[in-house]
This record gives sequence, C-alpha cells and structure tokens, in this order.
Amino acid sequence: MSNFVLFDDNRWEQLLPLTFTKPVAALRIGIDTITEKWNYYLQTKISYLTQNYLSEKFAAYFTEDNIYVNGGVIANKNLANTIQNLKSSSVLIKDGEILAFRSSEKYFSTHSLLEHARSFSAIEFEENIISIFRPWHLFQFNDSVLKKDFERITKGKSSQKLSSTNTLIGENIFIEEGAIVEAAIINTNKGPVYIGKDVEIMEGCMLRGSIAIGKGSVIKMGAKIYGATTIGTHCKIGGEVNNAVIQNYSNKAHEGYLGNAVLGEWCNLGADTNNSNLKNTYAEVKLWDYATQKFINTGLQFCGLIMGDHSKCGINTMFNTGTVVGVSSNIFGDGYPRNFIPSYSWGGASGFTTYKLKDALLVAEIVMKRKEIILSEADKNILTTVYALSERHRKGELIFMRKKIS
Repeated sequence: MSNFVLFDDNRWEQLLPLTFTKPVAALRIGIDTITEKWNYYLQTKISYLTQNYLSEKFAAYFTEDNIYVNGGVIANKNLANTIQNLKSSSVLIKDGEILAFRSSEKYFSTHSLLEHARSFSAIEFEENIISIFRPWHLFQFNDSVLKKDFERITKGKSSQKLSSTNTLIGENIFIEEGAIVEAAIINTNKGPVYIGKDVEIMEGCMLRGSIAIGKGSVIKMGAKIYGATTIGTHCKIGGEVNNAVIQNYSNKAHEGYLGNAVLGEWCNLGADTNNSNLKNTYAEVKLWDYATQKFINTGLQFCGLIMGDHSKCGINTMFNTGTVVGVSSNIFGDGYPRNFIPSYSWGGASGFTTYKLKDALLVAEIVMKRKEIILSEADKNILTTVYALSERHRKGELIFMRKKIS
C-alpha cells in the first residue's frame, strides 16, 4: 500500500502567521482540516513534510512507495483517484502548480523534493481545483469548500432532530449527536448549517448559512453569525461574525464584530473587540506579506483580521482593515494599533514592547490546561523558534516607533 506525505511548498511562508506553528494542511477550512479531507478520500493516515522546526510534532514517514501530495490543495474524489493511480517518477500538475508525485525517494526538505519533482514526467490535471495560497483564501473560498464538505460528511447519516423551540428556514441542516440547540433562528436557504457533536447553541442566536460549528463549541446568547463562517472545535463565540474562519480552541465570547477574518488556535478577543473589514475609500485592501516583507494587494474590497495562534486582545480593541497579528501577541489600550503586529508583541496604538518568551509560554500553558491539554515540549520548542524567527519584525516595530516619537 502506498504511503502518503503532505508536503509544504513556498505557500507555507505566504500563509504566515497562520502556519508559524503548523503545516499548511493542518489548517481548517470548510468543516474540517485539509489533512482530514485527504484522510477521507485516500482512506489512510497521512504524515507531513514541512519546516524542520515543526517536524518534531509533525513528522514525515516514508516507505519504498511514497506519494507526495501538496498540502495546500483541497482534496476531492477525482483528484484523489488520479493521485492514487500515479506511476513512479510521474508528477501531477495544474497550471504549473505541483499537485502530487510518486517516488521511492525519501525527502527531508521541501526544496529538494520540489527540485526532483520538476524533472519527473508531467501529467496535467484537467479539472478545476481549490488551492490555498494566502491567509485570506481561507475565508474567500470557505463557502465553496464548506458546501462540499457538508455533502461528504453528512452523506448516508441521520441528523439529530431539531427542537421545536427553534425557527428553521430551509432544510439544509445537520446536527450531530449530543448537540443542544434551543430557541435559535436558523436560515439555510443560501447554504447549509452543520452543528458538530456536543455543540451548544444558546437562546436567541441567529445563524445564516453556510456555517460549520465544530465539536464542543458554544454559541452564546443572541449571537449573529453570517456565512460563510467556520468555527473550529471547543470555541466560544458571541456577538456578530461574518465570513470568518476560526481555528480550534479560540474565543470571541462577547459582543463586537469579526468579519472577513481568520483566527488561529488559542486566540481570545476581549469584550467589544471590533475589526474593520472595509476601507473608508472602498479601495482594495493591502495585507502584510511575510514572504516579500511588504504589504501586498489582496484584490479584495473586504478583508479584516488575520491572527496567529495564542494571540489575544483586551476589551474594546479596534483593529483596522487588513490587520495581521503574529503568534503570541497581546494587544490592548485605546486607538487603532498599526496593521502589522509582529509575533510576541505587547502593547497597542501607543507602542509595543516584546512579550517575554517565558511569560508567553506560561500563559499558553495555563490556557491550554483549562481545556485539559498539556503544552508539550514539542509545542514549547515550536513557540521558542517562532520567537527567534520574529525578532527582526519586532526590531522593525521598535524602529518604527522611535521614528514616530522623534
């Protein structure tokens, strides 16, 4: 049986800060992660070939027959079948993008992998695919991916019955075992609503699909959620949310607006936090790009907040249109902070200092322990490496503030 490895190409850097702590395929879009979609279609567990510092937690495994699959490509049935039938030393491409290839070689770096793959016999995949290259693609393509996931995950299964206390518009809803939904208004006319196992949707919530809510999450009273929105597992969500993708264990538990946004894992937005998703000029939004070290045009008129894992903000925080926040940052105070906040930043509009690594790790440990999850040594090593990698960005922030003061 073939061995499947999900590899990262240069999009890993283009997807920072979301990928600072994980491979591309570990990101959630639609109902589940990219990895889980491949697991379903290939009917096997898959390992990762990613950045060296991530490999302690996300290791690659090899055999004499390896099929390497691009971790930024969304799986579908026909694509998976084509990949499974690849011959040795052949590569599947789409418009110049390497989708997958088969080889007996064991690769330990993505650079050597891609160099060798380009020399293989090329096969063009003729059908359309969805590929994730940039952070905003997660919310931009979420509607399409979520609808396809809904069909796949609910096929042949029976939904839990919806309580009569609710108002349902349309029929495209699926409720997993153990979910509690009472006195909510749910509209599925424009897209499905998927409610995961043990989810609680409190009274007065208004949901308009497409929406996916992951296992164990809580939607608090009076929340207003517009599609296409994905909420990961074990999240707490309140207020108003529109076209956002929220990874696991992150909270936006209170009033405030989050729109056209992506939150990483273990994030927390303080009460009445708001992000702008539209410029006053209605111009296309620019976003900080780690790959080029500058702001680039997204091509979008609506683009809000991108936040890396373990970052948090205090009450009444205001984020400007197109703000990027790194990993383990803590934002607070009045006014709008600048729209690129490096990892391990501490402060707000009046300026930032460095969030000390030992303090950030302690907070992460406490927060994760509340969910009965241990901050492992591998996690600590990853966060420590991110701290070192982001030092130059924090120095740039300090230089910016000194120029502003002078």
